[in-house]
Amino acid sequence: MRWHFDEEGVLRYLLRGVGVIAVLMIVACPRPITDQNYVLSVSPPSTNLFVTESARLTATLRDGDGNPVSTEFTWESANTAVATVDASGMVQAVGVGSTTVEVSARGEVASATVVVAEDNGQSLSVTPAAANLFVDATQRLTATLKDRNGNTIPSTPEWTSNNAAVATVDGTGLVRGVGAGSATVQARVGNLTDQANVNVSVRPNSVVFVGAGDIASCTSGGDELTANLLDGIAGTVYTLGDNAYPDGSQADYENCYDRSWGRHKSRTRPVPGNHEFFTFRGAGYFGYFGDAAGDPTKGYYSYDLGYWHILALNSSGDVSAGSVQEQWVRADLAANTNRCTLAYFHHPLFSSGPHGHEMSATRMRPIWQALYDAGADVVLSAHDHTYERFAPQTPAGVLDMSRGIRQFIVGTGGAANYEFGEIIPNSEVRSSPTRGVLKLTLYPDRYDWQFVPAGSSFTDKGSASCH
Repeated sequence: MRWHFDEEGVLRYLLRGVGVIAVLMIVACPRPITDQNYVLSVSPPSTNLFVTESARLTATLRDGDGNPVSTEFTWESANTAVATVDASGMVQAVGVGSTTVEVSARGEVASATVVVAEDNGQSLSVTPAAANLFVDATQRLTATLKDRNGNTIPSTPEWTSNNAAVATVDGTGLVRGVGAGSATVQARVGNLTDQANVNVSVRPNSVVFVGAGDIASCTSGGDELTANLLDGIAGTVYTLGDNAYPDGSQADYENCYDRSWGRHKSRTRPVPGNHEFFTFRGAGYFGYFGDAAGDPTKGYYSYDLGYWHILALNSSGDVSAGSVQEQWVRADLAANTNRCTLAYFHHPLFSSGPHGHEMSATRMRPIWQALYDAGADVVLSAHDHTYERFAPQTPAGVLDMSRGIRQFIVGTGGAANYEFGEIIPNSEVRSSPTRGVLKLTLYPDRYDWQFVPAGSSFTDKGSASCH
């Protein structure tokens, strides 16, 4: 058999086959394989934030049938001074204003509006709210920014003084007295402000520092006797801890302490004792004294009185070598330019009373070492309900008449007296039972001491020069 090829017929046949294949392809592929019919959306389309708050935006890419498409998204904020956004869509509010946050994927773009406002729940507070300085003395103010939930927000306040001829302030909140008068020192964070009133006076030639520890209970009545002594002595009042028995609670302060020593509250610079912390975190003590007790998270502070630098310390806190408080003491003393220095706190390093013979009696040695290294002159303590004066000595208890620290124990504010045990070295004068206050007259280069008794004839007095 011979085949005959009709070239035109073959061509027509092939074309018909191609047409069938094309029809089949169209039936199998309802749209071109390069179709970009994507829909990109972002949720929520708008969000309102306060400064420092954050919120997550969510992007979704879907195909023409509404099915989610897995892909990577690119995020961008039009104004990073208002809000920033990271690769996961987390928006962080930075400053007041509005911005557009865009997300893109596979050629599609969607956006959300972000509006940032100042948080009305935020608060800025300056502590202390008032400061009394002498010319050339300094006082550090602290500005704390908190959110509406009471959480502290890191911030860098802007400090200003409205009267630089009276007081100046640097970028860290350190105020310096320049001339006699009054000034207002303000801290600003964003649109929030708070201020402290600063009064500056010329240093007197001498000042009086008077007080005691182990003071008030609602049963003993001894605090009334010592409070009566304070009525006749002008000057700054100190407390040496265990101010309100039995627990240092709000009720103990209001019902026991306030009725006696409380009438001198406005001129009192206190420190806490161990009984203050029988109430959780010393809430009764810090609530009663307020700014005068310093930062309630610390319980220690310092100030200048006349020509003296004074450190009020928390011996119930961590006082170990290298602790935050011990390092603060060293830094504070390093910045001190006054010749004479005094520190006061509840627990004594040396005592012939019952507490002085406990194993824990040496816990204050690191603080003493910091004070000794800086040339401090006087330490006041209590804890033992006695009066005891020591000769100047080193932290190791070695007599040192040239650089040693003189310690007084004045646990005589009103609580029941203790008896002495074995008398330890360098103890010069002791008395128990007795109640009274220790009056110190502080001069630019020396000090006088006088124990003023309540209901007894015992007294102790003397003078010494600063190092």
